[in-house]
Amino acid sequence: MKIAVIGAGAMGLRYGILLQEAGNAVDFVEPWMPSYRAIREQGGVYVSRDHQNQHLVPANVYRPDDYTQTPDLVILFTKQMQSEEAMEACHHFIGDRTYVLTNQNGIGSIASIRRYVPDERIIAGIALIATVLDAPGKVDFMGAKGAGHTQLVNVTEKPDAFTHEVVREFERAGMNPTLQTNYLGTLWGKLLMNSVINTLCTLMDLTMGEYVAYSGADDLSRRLIAEGYAAGVADGVHFMQSREEMLQIINHESSQVNPLHHPSMYQDMVNARPTEVDYINGHIVKTAKKHGLEAKSHEMLVDLLHLAERAKQLQSAN
Repeated sequence: MKIAVIGAGAMGLRYGILLQEAGNAVDFVEPWMPSYRAIREQGGVYVSRDHQNQHLVPANVYRPDDYTQTPDLVILFTKQMQSEEAMEACHHFIGDRTYVLTNQNGIGSIASIRRYVPDERIIAGIALIATVLDAPGKVDFMGAKGAGHTQLVNVTEKPDAFTHEVVREFERAGMNPTLQTNYLGTLWGKLLMNSVINTLCTLMDLTMGEYVAYSGADDLSRRLIAEGYAAGVADGVHFMQSREEMLQIINHESSQVNPLHHPSMYQDMVNARPTEVDYINGHIVKTAKKHGLEAKSHEMLVDLLHLAERAKQLQSAN
C-alpha cells in the first residue's frame, strides 16, 4: 500500500515507521520545518524503544508543496489545531480514490477532512499507543514491541474492502487494530479518557500511574466522566462503555499499560507548545452548552490549562 503520513510528530512517526517496516511504501509529508530539516539531514528517523537501542530508520520526507505522488491512504497526524492548514496544504495529492485516516486526539479534524474527501473515504478512530517525540526526527516508542492498540471506524459506519485492507496492514504492523462500526461512540470513548488523563496529568505534572494511584482519583475521574457522558448522550452519542466501565479503562490503561508515561498534552506543555485542550475538554464544554447543559469541571480545566500555557510561555521568555 502507498501511504503518505501528514505530520512527522510522535504518533505520525510511529504509525509511519511501523507500517513501513510491515512492507508498505511510506512517505512523510511534514509541514513543520524543524522536523522536515532534521529528517532530511539525518537521512531518516532516529527510533528508540523505552529510551534504549536508538537507531536510524531510513525515511522519505517531503514538504507539502513538493509532494506530487497520489497515495492509496493518507494518515493525518498533525495536532488538531493544525488540521485545517495541513489539509489545505496537502489536498492536491489526495486522489479520487485516496482514503484519509485520522487517529488524532480530540474531535474536530473530520470537518477539515470533509472539505476535500467524501465520508465514504474517511476512516477515523483512536490510538492507545504511548509515544514520545524526543526532538525533531527522534521518536521513542513506549512499551514492548506490539504494545498498545488502535480502533478504526468508518465515518459512514460501513466498512468496505479498502478499510479491511487497512486493518490487515495495521495487524501486520503490530498495531492491534479493532474495526468498529460506532463512529461517535469510538471517538467519544477516547475523548473522555483524554479529558481526564491528559488534562489532569498535564496540570499536576504527573505520570498516568501517579494520577490513578492518588486516593481521590476515582472521584475526580467519575465527575469528569459524568459531565462528558451527559454531553455526549445529549448530542446523540451511543457510548460503547458505561460510566463505570470507562473509569475501569482509565485505571487499567494508566496503572497497567502506561504507568510511567506523560500524556501528549504534557509533552506539548513542557515544550511551550499550544495544547489540544480546546478539542478535548473544550469540545465537551461546547457540546454541553449546545444542549443547555453545563460541564463546569471541564470548563474549569480548560481555563486552568490555558493559564498554565501562558505561565509556561512567560517562563520560556525569561
